[in-house]
Amino acid sequence: MAEEGTELVASAQDDMPRVVAALAGILERVAERNDDAAAPATASAFRATTKPGISVRAYAARIARFAGCSPACYVVAYIYLDRLLRRRGRSRCRLALAVDSYSVHRLLITSVLSAVKFMDDICYNNAYFAKVGGISLAEMNYLEVDFLFGVGFDLNVTPETFGDYCAVLHSEMLCPAAPPRPHYCCLSESDDDAGSSSSLREAAMEAS
Repeated sequence: MAEEGTELVASAQDDMPRVVAALAGILERVAERNDDAAAPATASAFRATTKPGISVRAYAARIARFAGCSPACYVVAYIYLDRLLRRRGRSRCRLALAVDSYSVHRLLITSVLSAVKFMDDICYNNAYFAKVGGISLAEMNYLEVDFLFGVGFDLNVTPETFGDYCAVLHSEMLCPAAPPRPHYCCLSESDDDAGSSSSLREAAMEAS
């Protein structure tokens, strides 16, 4: 595990930390898979009205360049995203949230912001992250609150969980996976009943 952590912190060819490149790769494939599925759009604070003109990889690189947070924050952000999707998928009172080209950017910037505040002793404020993410401060504040309620304020991460997600990102770094299979397209309220999981982590592991 120590070797995996070392490689994740190292820089990719374009000077983007490998952990950021790995996370961006997973999110990019999941978003593309959900775009292709053409699932009905659900109302969400994270869903933009138009598709952002910047790729997921470029957006992640921008965050990595300007946020100045520790590499571990991106692993934790990945964990938080998975928790959000699992809770939304199990909820019977809220619509499922799909990671697609309309939502992935806002989900990424908000999950990183939440992780930074929990993990790092020193971090930039919401106004700064809003500028990095290309959204207004009011929207950044709203997304943060919605995200925290979405994960049930469950922000603690055990070393075991951190290690599990590091392993997935490490596998992604070594061998980018193929696009997720169709039943990982997006979360739905019937996932638990069907015995399938649409979490980002399990989608990445299944596709590898």
